[in-house]
Amino acid sequence: MKETNCIFCRIAERQAPAKIVYEDDTVVAFEDLHPQAPVHLLVIPRRHLPSLQAVTAEDEPLLGRLFTVAARLAREHQLESKGYRTVINNGSWAGQSVFHLHVHLLGGRVFRWPPG
Repeated sequence: MKETNCIFCRIAERQAPAKIVYEDDTVVAFEDLHPQAPVHLLVIPRRHLPSLQAVTAEDEPLLGRLFTVAARLAREHQLESKGYRTVINNGSWAGQSVFHLHVHLLGGRVFRWPPG
């Protein structure tokens, strides 16, 4: 299911510009437009899911795929040795600004805890 007014759906369909770094039948990954780290990629499902709240048990393989691709991209960007962060913001109070489920992959600098 695609949402015509969703920027991430349009990126996945190549109807909006983005620097795509990976794609397959279920997942697309691209560079964040406003990076918060030297490496800041977004890994999204092609199928529109507005947030983690919309996920059901049937989506377990898709969620696994999102994180498998994130780990692959971390290796490809040589982030494994020093570490990296994966984040899913769920809802506006958590910082979600595009309501299409996505995993942030951030690396290339030191991160502090707690975030935000």
